[in-house]
Amino acid sequence: MWHQTEVTLRPRPRGFHLITREVAEAVPEVGSLRVGLLHVFIQHTSASLTLNENASPDVRRDFERYFNDAVPDGWNGFEHRLEGDDDMAAHIKASLLGPSLSLPIQAGRLALGIWQGIYLCEHRDHGGARKLMLTLTGEAVRSQ
Repeated sequence: MWHQTEVTLRPRPRGFHLITREVAEAVPEVGSLRVGLLHVFIQHTSASLTLNENASPDVRRDFERYFNDAVPDGWNGFEHRLEGDDDMAAHIKASLLGPSLSLPIQAGRLALGIWQGIYLCEHRDHGGARKLMLTLTGEAVRSQ
């Protein structure tokens, strides 16, 4: 079984945002699978995805502080400056974290660890709505 759908996420401010529920709700077909994979791909170059701690907001704030310190906006060495001080830094952060996740499906559910959540990593001050392409593949539960 293969299924693909596009999801548009509402605009969010710069930072690391949990989107696990939005992703899961966009693919109810997961419930019919015994085993499979959900591939989540963000169709942007200045935002990214990662999987990490889903309970403490401190973790998301620490991610943001770390990446802003490691890749500062407006760094003097950047040549690409046409779209503002946050643009090139956003491209680098997105490349470091990556554009996609492959998540296991087991018994009709995303098989994430108890403390794992999907993050939208918004690296721009005003990134706007973000599009995800969700591709699902797997083996359906057999009827008896």
